[in-house]
Amino acid sequence: MTTYPLDTLPPEAELALAWSSQKVRGPLSIALQLDRRLARIVGRTTEPMLGQMRLAWWREALAKPLPERPRGDQVLDAVGRHWAGQEAALITMVDAWEMLVTTQHLGSAEVKAFGTQRGAFFASLAGDEAAGGTDRIAAAAFRWAVADAAVAVSDPDERKLLIDAGLARSDRRGPMPKALRGLAVLDALAIRALRRGGRPLMEGRGAPLVALRGAIFLS
Repeated sequence: MTTYPLDTLPPEAELALAWSSQKVRGPLSIALQLDRRLARIVGRTTEPMLGQMRLAWWREALAKPLPERPRGDQVLDAVGRHWAGQEAALITMVDAWEMLVTTQHLGSAEVKAFGTQRGAFFASLAGDEAAGGTDRIAAAAFRWAVADAAVAVSDPDERKLLIDAGLARSDRRGPMPKALRGLAVLDALAIRALRRGGRPLMEGRGAPLVALRGAIFLS
């Protein structure tokens, strides 16, 4: 498999990382890098079977014991450093992206599964702080996952499904663990983007202020 360098992450991701603690920053950065890699595979796939094969490579590599994994891919190598023992959450992310390859047209069930699975890794970052805030984490991660996807979807009906699903979970029940301050930033930006009709998360002058408020007012 071709080896790629680490991506330049989108501005909202960089902002989320800047608000994250040192402990969370490394694993969050690599999870977002993996997400970008998987999104690229899906975006460039014209033959579903080929896309599935490329995604299967990642699933199988992540499932292998660390000594048995291929070496040389910067993202996969970094997963071994930051996600050892927690790769199942990243495999769930692979499953989410594969759904977009295998599904001809997204429906409500597929959108719900995609949003849930793509952002499932955030709960692993919270550690012990996740207790009592699981609903808040899941809802925020879901909103980020579908809001970000809505920007890239060309089909207006599918975009509407993503937007509607995200807005349907615009509740803020329970506190956000401080370890996930970066997710709070992404969540605030995602809600704004969804309300604006699926626009890019950092579009417009008001985005930095929204991100700041999200980071400060965690609940």
